[in-house]
Amino acid sequence: PLFFQTRKKMQLFLLLIICQCAINSVNTHHVSNPNIILLMADDLGIGDLGCYGNKTLRTPNINRLAEEGVRLTQHLAASPLCTPSRAAFLTGRYPIRSGMAAFSRVGVFLFSASSGGLSSEEITFSKLLKQRGYATALIGKWHLGMNCESSNDFCHHPLSHGFDYFYGLTVTNFRDCKPGHGSVFLKGVQKSLVIPIQIAGITLVSLAIVQYIGLLKVPFQALGYCLLITAISLAVLIFFFYHFRHLNCFLMRDHQIIQQPLSFENLTQRLTKEAMQFIGRNTGTPFLLVLSYLHVHTALFASKNFRGKSKHGLYGDAVEEMDWSVGQILDVLEKYNLSNNTLLYFTSDQGAHVEEISSSGEVHGGHNGIYKGGKSTNWEGGIRVPGLLRWPGVIQASVHIDEPTSNMDIFPTIVKLAEAELPSDRIIDGHDLMPLLQGKITRSKHEFLFHYCNAYLNAVRWHPGNSESVWKVFFFTPNFSPEGANGCYDSHVCFCHGGFITRHDPPLLFDLSRDPEEQVPLTPETESRFYEILRVIHLAVDNHTRSLRAVPNQLSWDNLLWKPWLQPCCSSLFQSCYCDYDSEENLPEVHLG
Repeated sequence: PLFFQTRKKMQLFLLLIICQCAINSVNTHHVSNPNIILLMADDLGIGDLGCYGNKTLRTPNINRLAEEGVRLTQHLAASPLCTPSRAAFLTGRYPIRSGMAAFSRVGVFLFSASSGGLSSEEITFSKLLKQRGYATALIGKWHLGMNCESSNDFCHHPLSHGFDYFYGLTVTNFRDCKPGHGSVFLKGVQKSLVIPIQIAGITLVSLAIVQYIGLLKVPFQALGYCLLITAISLAVLIFFFYHFRHLNCFLMRDHQIIQQPLSFENLTQRLTKEAMQFIGRNTGTPFLLVLSYLHVHTALFASKNFRGKSKHGLYGDAVEEMDWSVGQILDVLEKYNLSNNTLLYFTSDQGAHVEEISSSGEVHGGHNGIYKGGKSTNWEGGIRVPGLLRWPGVIQASVHIDEPTSNMDIFPTIVKLAEAELPSDRIIDGHDLMPLLQGKITRSKHEFLFHYCNAYLNAVRWHPGNSESVWKVFFFTPNFSPEGANGCYDSHVCFCHGGFITRHDPPLLFDLSRDPEEQVPLTPETESRFYEILRVIHLAVDNHTRSLRAVPNQLSWDNLLWKPWLQPCCSSLFQSCYCDYDSEENLPEVHLG
């Protein structure tokens, strides 16, 4: 009997070993080569979502990501503007390293026929995952350039940066793209052109007068040339801004323009359909899907099923339509039994644009919760964004993490999950999030984070390893207008230099762990370690600055300006660049709760 008991124990022991090996095998399968879905909203405030405290907007599907995954409560955009933030997201590097940070006032691409963009020298996570056999797609907004020297070289296009498939906009959604929603350019153009036109007019008239009365001999040919150049310049400007919607607001599939100008009718349904079809085509292979929503950047839009349904006007309608789209993505993952092998991430490229108010006075910007400022500023309202990650059975569920993390962290996180090699020839500023998400560590790997306003170092965050404090210093802050406001309403966005800012010496110091609203700057009288904290931060700034290398400035005026020879057009300029090849067949059904 003893022999048989021993034998049974041995059999049970072997069975346990086999079971454990099987479990380990499953876990290994789970955490290597998963599907990756990255959802990015545009200008969404952290206070717009139920899982971050909003009580009136309905976002059940986005809230579900928090319930079934990890909610990051100190998740930070690498820049408070679209173009540099998205460049950092794709490369895992501060935008200053890739030349995607402007020294001029304009910090984003405005025209489809600009020559700047994300350099081909940059390595995106899509390039690395494609090399590992992933199917890759970008659906929605790009905003990182398109052409360099001709209208079809596509040097900055998504397909040149590791994506197999693209359906979306190469620039962004402007008010000018939607008739009746005003213009983001008109006020600026009026301010910029009135004085030069007046000077040119007065000069020409004065020259004509002195020529007529004989005080000065001015060749009529020279006067004619001056008049001709002025007239041509004005004609080009008038043509461009009159046709802005046709020239800059268009929809592409891969390298082909399929709708010019862009139609907002059922646009979110079309983007969602493309995303669902991409998932359906790749159920048997690992895939990377970046679904980059146009919501909630102005011009705001919502389909008829959502218009007028929220408690916050058209802005709320747009948020709730985006939430519906997130639900469709979750449903299709369940349909194909892919949920447990898919890491899903939801964020916004920066905080809400608080200055967005329609011509009728309706608020078209979002809510940044308790946080100060918004888009274009490095106050917390401009850079603290939603950060939700879900991967059933692999990362923690219903957990919130209040450690500094960055949208640059997505790069090393998914590159390692795909078993690709991180680039060794450049600095990667992001850190792998998986140990934090799985509860293996409790502290962020970011001791310092550097917050740039365009190409100017604006603020630094320090989270010491032996402290719960999160120190933040500002070297300069934007001048809000009107005085006492929570944004730069007079100029529509805040700027980064000159008379638009106030410099601080010594820098402003806050402890975000005690004052997340950044209301009361600390002083040597209220913080005994004031000068020691500044000393450590200045050392970190010196080390960071020494790590920077000179690169071509992709956002120089030369790279920002409209160049007619780069203008993409699906028909011809004489036909107003018009075409519509996009299909609205088989759009996903909308079922509202």
